[in-house]
Order: sequence, then structure tokens, then C-alpha cells
Amino acid sequence: MAVVLASCAPSTGVGSSGPSPSVETTDWERSVDGAFAADEDGVPFAFPFLGGLNVPRPQFVDIDADGDLDLFVQERTNDLMFLENVGSATAAVFEWRTDRFMNLGLGEWNRFTDLDADGDLDLLAEEPFSYVRYYRNDGSPQAPAFVLLPDSVLDAEGEPVFSDRQNIPSVADIDCDGLPDLFLGRVEGTVTRYEMVPGTGADPRFRFVTGRFEDIEIVNQLGSLHGANSMAFADHDGDGDADLYWGDFFEPGLLIIENRGSCDAPNLRSAPGPVPATAPISTSGFNAPMPADIDGDGDLDLFVGVLGGAFNPNRTASDNFHLYERLADGTVELRTTRYLDGIDVGSESLTVLRDLDADSDLDLLISNKIDAHDLQRASLYRFDNVGTPTEPRFRAAGTFDVGRDYHMAPAFGDLDGDGDDDLLLGTWNKGVALLLNVGTPEAPRFTVADSQFVKLTRGSNTTPTLGDLDADGDLDLVIGEASGTLNYYRNIGSSAEPRFELVSDEYGGFDVGRRSAPTLVDADGDQDLDLIVGRETGGVSFFRNVGTRAAPEFEEAEAPDLPLWSFATPSFGEIWCQGREQVGCSTWKRASRPLLSESHASRPQPCSRIGHRPLTKRRCPIAPPPLPRSRNGVPIAPRRRVLKWCANRSP
Repeated sequence: MAVVLASCAPSTGVGSSGPSPSVETTDWERSVDGAFAADEDGVPFAFPFLGGLNVPRPQFVDIDADGDLDLFVQERTNDLMFLENVGSATAAVFEWRTDRFMNLGLGEWNRFTDLDADGDLDLLAEEPFSYVRYYRNDGSPQAPAFVLLPDSVLDAEGEPVFSDRQNIPSVADIDCDGLPDLFLGRVEGTVTRYEMVPGTGADPRFRFVTGRFEDIEIVNQLGSLHGANSMAFADHDGDGDADLYWGDFFEPGLLIIENRGSCDAPNLRSAPGPVPATAPISTSGFNAPMPADIDGDGDLDLFVGVLGGAFNPNRTASDNFHLYERLADGTVELRTTRYLDGIDVGSESLTVLRDLDADSDLDLLISNKIDAHDLQRASLYRFDNVGTPTEPRFRAAGTFDVGRDYHMAPAFGDLDGDGDDDLLLGTWNKGVALLLNVGTPEAPRFTVADSQFVKLTRGSNTTPTLGDLDADGDLDLVIGEASGTLNYYRNIGSSAEPRFELVSDEYGGFDVGRRSAPTLVDADGDQDLDLIVGRETGGVSFFRNVGTRAAPEFEEAEAPDLPLWSFATPSFGEIWCQGREQVGCSTWKRASRPLLSESHASRPQPCSRIGHRPLTKRRCPIAPPPLPRSRNGVPIAPRRRVLKWCANRSP
């Protein structure tokens, strides 16, 4: 994840030189559509700054009882993203509401289901480690209020139900007797079935039925019987009974086991077949199925979250949320591999806001770990700002040709004194490369001058940042790396011929854990450079300069309060000057997708807030604009909400 701050001040990017904006450290709110962004053809992204998806586990349920399907996606342990359907049952339009629905802790998986038969949705989830927790909905269908029961889910004998945490269970009434059945996939390819004990819905108990449901034993194409798996029950063939969808770590496709029996007498002993029957799904493996009638036409469409298995997850680091539409003849046909379409360049990214074409506005540059379309390299993607400094409109403009390394980490600055930006490029295991701009400020073209311009004393994943730390008029260099320490190199050359001399490979004695990603920026507005350092987990660290511009002394201070994901890589730059500061962030773990947040300290409080209960709806007095469509054909929700979740802080 990278953080990009925008304020009304001169700009800087990850590792970029130049004057720096002041950084507010509190009261930030995330926005997924605060700036327009489009692909190379000008087609807008539906969710440009959602942050992308890496291992999506989707569910479609009507959480507010308004007659349409809302969307939940689990991307991270314990967190559940919620997108409300503000369209209709036949024309879904989703708006992001929160990354952590009601602050519920969910472990590695979750399943909405009405266990107590009271007409609203309850929630099952993983109880770490490898047990099952139960959130009973004590609210209503329109305003859910989930209450965690104190004990994990038990069987009829009072023993905890064990569920391998890497496997995603399913709940279905497989025999149509009115009692929910709980199905647990096992790593050996079998399925365990429990049935709920009658009358225990408020505090459910499950009776063990069998450890080999229908004698199912999935043997994958690699011959191994061991692997994480996901399943879902739904009527795939429209004959009125539940069939079984199955995906696992060692299966590149999705399997269907058809129910050849009936609703009250199931028979799932047929051989597994591929989905679709022609042109089967083929991904990196571990495909999580989720059938849902998203277009309200009375048949089940099929969504698939690609979690990444035995067939190189780097291939599907961005194309991992598939929609297959059900056709009139009962077959399914692929519609998109990016259902929630946003800026997404693949794996572990860093973002830079920099004026790449000398037109006085900030463009967006995103690097990654490995390019999903060329697994032998990383890439440096460019998004030109075709708008203005105060109303940015980012449009994809291809990539920069900067070599074939992995884990690219760019830092810009004029390193040869010719008035245009040159580039230092951190890499996975080759240190930092120097690339000089042999083009112009308006049309940069970078060529490698030294592929190992700076080589660390130890470590990998070099992440450089440039700034004048000793006030002598040239750029000095701080480099983060895999171990979590900082390397400081003083420029003992000049602004036109830099020579970086190592001062310390444990600068300041700072150690942020792993994968330090520093940025030099004036974070407190006192005209000297501070350090904000991203890391593998836990957001960012803030080291305030309590010395001077020429003799810095850094001490740790309170970091910005931002909901950052893993592998935070901070970057700063101006994109709005409308009385409020904005912060964007890009990407957690293997994803490279900018997110956008904004300070709301200096603007009216919006109608929409998240994380409060009970949830209610109201109409906002804004006329609905036309709904443009994104690259995958999904309508884009209006920038100004027509229908929003509104705060209700009453107990």
C-alpha cells in the first residue's frame, strides 16, 4: 500500500525531491471515487481508488431488505468490505461503504445465513484458529445488529466444531427439511456434513452426520489430496435441487457436482465436471464460487473470486473477480474478470504523484512487484493527468521502459543538473539503479546510466527517497529495505554529479519491522524534512525532525491516523486546492491499486458515514445524474450519492 497526500502546496512523490506539503496527521476519511480515472481508451473505472482486489471472497446478500443484492468482499483477515447496491434488483449499482463492516472480526472466512429462522441474516465466521464463531442478528432485516455469542459453535455433544481455517464452508438445507446443514471441506478433498439440532437457532448446535458426504473425494490434477478449498450450494441446472460448486488450491478451474436426486432426497455422487462445460475457467487456482442472480432475471449468475493456488498467483493478481452471466439456454458466459473495476497493476505497488510532462499538474505513476502480463519483470505504469491541478482526471498512458527488474521502487529528482527529472529505481536484489532523462521535461525518456548505482551493504527490496538533508543544495538519499532499517547516503558530489557516500546502514537506530519504505517530507510545516516510513504491517511510522534543515535529528512521533493495509509505502503530492487536504493510498500486500482518502476537518460533514449501528437510509436532496458505465459494463455510481447510508449514533 502506498499513501499519497494531496494538499495546497508544492508537490513531492515517493522518493521525490522538491518542496513538501504540510501533513495533517488526524481525521482522515477514505474515498474510493474522489478523482476521475480511466483506462487508455478513456473508459472510466467504476471504482478507481477502491484499492483493488487480491484474494476476493465475495458474497451477495440483501443486508438491508430493500429487495436488491448488496455485496460483501473479504480481502483480509478479520475485515469485510461492504458495498451497498443503490441501484435495483435488475440493475445493480454499487457504492463502497466501508472496509470493515460493523467492525466485526471474521478470521479467514464468513458466511451470511439465517440460522435462527427469524427472517434476517445471521453470520458465521472463523473463530481463530479453525473453529466457528456465530454472530446472531438481534436487529431486523432492515437494520442488522450482530451479537457475538460467547462460545464457538458446538456440536450436539457440546464439543467445538472444527473447520480448517484455510477452507471456506457452506450452509444449505440440502435435504429440504427446514434445518440448515453446515458443510466443511477437508484438505484431503472430502466434505463433512453437520445438521442443525432443531430448536437451537438462537445458540445453534450441529449434529454430526458424516465425514464423507456423498463419498465425495476431489482428486486434483496434480495428484495431491491436500489443499485449501471453497464450496457453494446452488441450483446450477435449474431442476429445483442444490448442486455443489467446488474450487481448491490445486484446481485451476471450478468444478460442479450435479445433484441427480431431488430436493428432499439429494444424490451428489456424479463425477465432477468443469464450469463452464465449454471453455472452462482456468486461473491460478483456488477459485471461490458465489452464485447470485445479480440481474434479477430469475436465474443464477456465477461470481468467482480467484484466491490464487498452485498455478502462480501472480498471474491473477488483478484479474480475480469474475462474473459469468447465465444465458437463456442455461449455460454461463464470462462477462468480466474485474467485476469491481479500478486502477490495478498487479502486485506490491508503490505510487508517485509527479508532474511527468511539465504541464503544472500532477500525474500518477505506479510500480509493481511482478507484471501479471509479463512474469519476467515488474512494470512502471503511467497515468497522465488530463484534467487540471485542482480537478485531476487520470488516464492510463502505458508504461515507462526502465528495464526488467522486480519490485520496482521509483524516486524522482534532477540528478544531472539539466532541469528535468531523472530517476532512481529501487529493485528486488540489484540495489538502486540510476536512469537519466535523455528526453525533455515535457516528454521524459529514461535510459540506464548505472544499473547498480547504489548497492546496499545487505538486504533487498530497496526503496529510495531523495531530499536535501544537509541544506547544501544537492539531493541526499535515504533507502529502505527488507530488514526494516534505513540506509542514509550523503551526496558528497554536486547537484549535477552526485556521489552518494554511506553514512549509516542503520540510520538513527530506527527499525520499523520489515520492508521499510521511507519518504522525506515536511510533515509538520516547519520548513525542514521529516521522515514518514511505511512498513510490512502496522501502517506507517513518523519520525519528526527536531533538529534543523542542515543538521537533522529525528525522533519518533505520533503517526498519521490512517487505515492502512500491509506494505504501506508513503508518497505525497498536491492534487486539490479546495480548502481541504486529500490522502490516497495504494496497495496492500500483492495488490497495486491506489486508494483515496480525504480530511473532512474543513468541509461539511457528509450524509454518509460508516461503522455505526443501527444502519438506516434516507434520501439526500441531490438529483441523480446519468450513470456512465465502466470497462466491464457495470453502471458507475454517481459521484454525489443519491442514496446513502447515514449516521445514526443512537445506542
